[in-house]
Amino acid sequence: MGTVHHRIGVLTSGGDAPGMNAAIRAVVRSAESMGMECIGIRRGWNGLINGDIVRMDEDSVAHIINRGGTCLFTARSDEFRTKEGREKAYLTCKLLGIDGLVAIGGDGTFAGCLAFANEHDISVIGIPATIDNDIGCTHYSIGYDTAANTALDSIDKLRDTMQSHERCSVVEVMGHRAGNLALYVGLAAGATAVLVPEEKWDFEKDVAEKIRRARLAGRTHYMIVVAEGATSACQVAEKIKKSLGLDPRVTILGHVQRGGNPNARDRVTASRMGYWAVKCLADGKTNRVVVHQNGEITDVDMVEALKTPHQLPIGEQEVLSALTGAKI
Repeated sequence: MGTVHHRIGVLTSGGDAPGMNAAIRAVVRSAESMGMECIGIRRGWNGLINGDIVRMDEDSVAHIINRGGTCLFTARSDEFRTKEGREKAYLTCKLLGIDGLVAIGGDGTFAGCLAFANEHDISVIGIPATIDNDIGCTHYSIGYDTAANTALDSIDKLRDTMQSHERCSVVEVMGHRAGNLALYVGLAAGATAVLVPEEKWDFEKDVAEKIRRARLAGRTHYMIVVAEGATSACQVAEKIKKSLGLDPRVTILGHVQRGGNPNARDRVTASRMGYWAVKCLADGKTNRVVVHQNGEITDVDMVEALKTPHQLPIGEQEVLSALTGAKI
């Protein structure tokens, strides 16, 4: 057994994701049930540096499980990347008597946790929350399913009008370095083509030929889904217009994908992960990331977690290839 924790902190960092509030709620209530106090740290690592905190209890997290975003706010912190910034954060912990932290976010959040724990006697546990689902150590990240369904709902609505006007639609979804969301949404939407940053793509083979095949099969409307990290949806639309003579409409979904009430999967997963994170601290663990693997919640070493490369789901790639007639 390691440190016996009497007061822990919880923060959200990086991009927000639906379900973060459910995770915060689970951390606070689980801490109370295990005899610990919980302090909410606002605006990510900046809040730890500046002492932007709020005391949290069962009442303070009532009625937030269904809310999108994060009640603790989130921000990226350049100052925390410096040793001096982390020293300021540690002084806040010492002042408030915080000896354990639960950080909800992505790989950048976990890297901050690790640097902090390596320099100071603070136990850290990470919870993966990102709509990109691009954290290699876990099969699922909080927010992914809600974001996918938000995007899918928009695409379904777009298809109705594209079908009526017999047009081509090019939809750009989030995903700078990861195409998971685009692939998943494209498969669910029955997209004509999907472009992702992990795979080199050729316009003629991966877009134009797929549109031609769809037209030869009798379809007169086409849906192209583009991850923002793969290319610009506007550029794809221009090439379609120039090469095929169609008049595409571009829709950039943007940050709407991050908003909205979390669905059941994200609420339940966040609740399970929040509980597990506090259990890790109660068991004396540190430098762990809570993960979802093969349907179960467990935890892995944070150093190993950060080394685990992100990969697109091979099964989804194979299915999409078969259904659209060519490899993505």
